[in-house]
Amino acid sequence: MRKDPVEWILRGLYSAVLYVLLPITVYHLVWRGFRVREYFQRWDERYASYPESSCQPRVWLHAVSVGEVNAAAPLVNALRALRPDIRWVITTITPTGSERVRALWGDAQGLDHVYLPYDVPGSVGRFLGHFRPSLALILETELWPNMLFGCRDRGIPVYILNARLSARSLRGYRLLAALIRRALCTVTCVAAQSADDAARFVQLGAAPEQVQALGNLKFEIATPDVSALVARFRASVPASRPVWIAASTHEGEEAAVLDLHRRLRARHPDLLLLWAPRHPERFPKVEALAREQGCAVATRRGQQWPDAATDVFVIDTLGELMSFYACAQVAFVGGSLQPIGGHNLLEPAAMGTPAVTGPHLHNFSEISRRMREAGALLIGEDVQAVGDALQQLLDDAGQRETMARAGCALVNSGRGALARTLALVEPHLPPPRG
Repeated sequence: MRKDPVEWILRGLYSAVLYVLLPITVYHLVWRGFRVREYFQRWDERYASYPESSCQPRVWLHAVSVGEVNAAAPLVNALRALRPDIRWVITTITPTGSERVRALWGDAQGLDHVYLPYDVPGSVGRFLGHFRPSLALILETELWPNMLFGCRDRGIPVYILNARLSARSLRGYRLLAALIRRALCTVTCVAAQSADDAARFVQLGAAPEQVQALGNLKFEIATPDVSALVARFRASVPASRPVWIAASTHEGEEAAVLDLHRRLRARHPDLLLLWAPRHPERFPKVEALAREQGCAVATRRGQQWPDAATDVFVIDTLGELMSFYACAQVAFVGGSLQPIGGHNLLEPAAMGTPAVTGPHLHNFSEISRRMREAGALLIGEDVQAVGDALQQLLDDAGQRETMARAGCALVNSGRGALARTLALVEPHLPPPRG
């Protein structure tokens, strides 16, 4: 294959900058470690240093954090059922994503999990040489140039699945546009969530024939059996008591959540707030913040359940958010009062809980548009408007029921991406061994 001299220059400059910055990654891990202790662990994986000398070939799937892992789970489970002979390696970047992988698959035979290494040539080469993937499946918008070029150089086909690219992210790639464009050309297929996402990937540099719009895997959301948890919750909190949940909130939204709760309690004095911060390091901090504001606080780990005196119940566990959605009459989904881009709005919809969100939804623009058009979502343009929407829903059981039905119907109608993605990927799985 004839080498592109511009590519090699761009790759060289990009890699040189990363090598210069590599010592900063240590400071980054230490800084994050003081907030999340898990960042002090498994540094060898961050630099692709592994104890064994060689491994059997695998299919590699990368899902950066919890949301991507959850979206990938139905696909991984379906492919493992179809081809139990295939070995897998699943990579994440965050400890919460890692914990979710372990919660879903534990020590499943034939499935390994490590952190994705930093995108420097040495680490990329060690990772690909160690796991020897025969196929790479990358979730959503993880475009690491050296990793993509490394897969191409080793003949590893790469599929970007459930791919999304907001207008904001597209603008963010401008600085590396020439390099990203060349890296995208190495990808076998981009399976986009929507036609708009597909068009933006073409703008970024993918060839039109590389891109397909297959739908959003997040619509394949599994609804857990929550009857036992809800029954136990209702043994502590009677059905007559109003309950709202603030989910996936970020640091800059926490004061607003407490202000909303005070405002809502002026009309509903016995209102209970269930609070599930996005990041585990915020669990003790929101508990302390609520106590400082004079709230009676209980936690899932500490008291397990709220009681009649509890004002705020902090859900300081992972993997239980959807169950607690089912305990609430209305949900606020965070990451939306700041320009973070929002979080998964389909989870409350799937559990039959009407949702309210703020205006910053660029990571879920297609889903939020469809939910709003279906009458399954209220969007407030600021904190005041979010409070108005929450108040409206707490006051109107009929509207809550209408929105709940619309949300469930939308989730059901949006399914199908899994079957289409399986049809895309299955012919390219490695042949059975022996």
